[in-house]
Amino acid sequence: MKTQNALTLVDQSTGHLAFKVFSFEDNSFFDHIQRNNYYSLIWIHSGDGEVKDGLSRHRFFAGHLLAFSPYQPFMLLPDGEVSGTTLQFHPDFFCIHKHHQEVACHGVLFNNIYEPPTVAIDAANAEILRMHIEQVRAEMQNPAVAQYELLISYLKIILILASRLKAVQHQGAATATANSKEPFVLQSLKDAIESNYKEKHSASDYAVMLNITPKALGRITRTHLNKTLTTLISERIIIEAKRELYLTSKPVKQIAWELGYQDEYYFSRFFKTNTDVSPQIYRNTVGQDRQ
Repeated sequence: MKTQNALTLVDQSTGHLAFKVFSFEDNSFFDHIQRNNYYSLIWIHSGDGEVKDGLSRHRFFAGHLLAFSPYQPFMLLPDGEVSGTTLQFHPDFFCIHKHHQEVACHGVLFNNIYEPPTVAIDAANAEILRMHIEQVRAEMQNPAVAQYELLISYLKIILILASRLKAVQHQGAATATANSKEPFVLQSLKDAIESNYKEKHSASDYAVMLNITPKALGRITRTHLNKTLTTLISERIIIEAKRELYLTSKPVKQIAWELGYQDEYYFSRFFKTNTDVSPQIYRNTVGQDRQ
C-alpha cells in the first residue's frame, strides 16, 4: 500500500490502535473485507467505484466521506485509481455512544442501517475538513500537554461537520420523493422496526403490521435501501447488541434475552454470523468493561 504521513497513537494499556491518520494512493489497504475493532472515516480525494457494506453495495465518488463502525464489514471496489485520507479511532479513544449529545453522529454517520455509508463533501466544507485533518497531523507530529484532548476536539468538529452534511442530504432526498407511496411505506417500516425489533425478528411480522405482503415489502426495501428486509432487521438488532456489549457489563445471556432470544447460544451464533466475532470477543476488544 502506498501511504503518506501515516501517524498512529497506541493505547499503552492494550497495545492496540487508539487513533490514526494516513493518506493512501491505491486500494491495496481496502481491497479485502475489513472487520476492524475501531471506527473508520475514509475521505475519497480521487476515483470512484463501489463500497461493499456487508451484503449491500453503494456507489462512491471523489469528495465522498465513507464512515464505518467497529466490526462493520466493508471493502472498496474502485473502478480505477483511487486516493484519499483515512482517520481511524477506537471507541476507548472517543466513544460516540457516550458523546452522542455532543456530536450527534450515532444513527446518522455511524450505525445508520437505512442509508448508504457515504457523505458528499462540498468544496467549502472540504476546505474546513482539510484544515482540521492538517491540525490533527500537526498535533500528532508535535505532541504536547493535553494532546488527546486536543485531538478529540478536532475529531468532534470533523464528526459534527460530516453528520450535519449527511442530515441535510438525507432531508433533501426525502423531500424529493415525498409524494411517492413507497417512501411512505418505508418510513412506516422504519418506525415499526425501531419500536419492535426486540420482540419481532421476522420479515412476515412487519408485513402483517403494515398490511402489505412480505414480497411487496421486500421489493421496497431492496429498491430504496439495497437490502433485504431480513438484513435490515438483523442489522438493527446487532447495533443494539453492540451498544449493550460496549456500554454495560450485562451477561451475554441477559442481553440476548432483552433482545428477544431465549437461547443464548443461538444469539451468539447470530451475532457472530453478522460481525465475524463472538459477543465476548467484541466486548473484550471494543467494550469498556474488560474487567
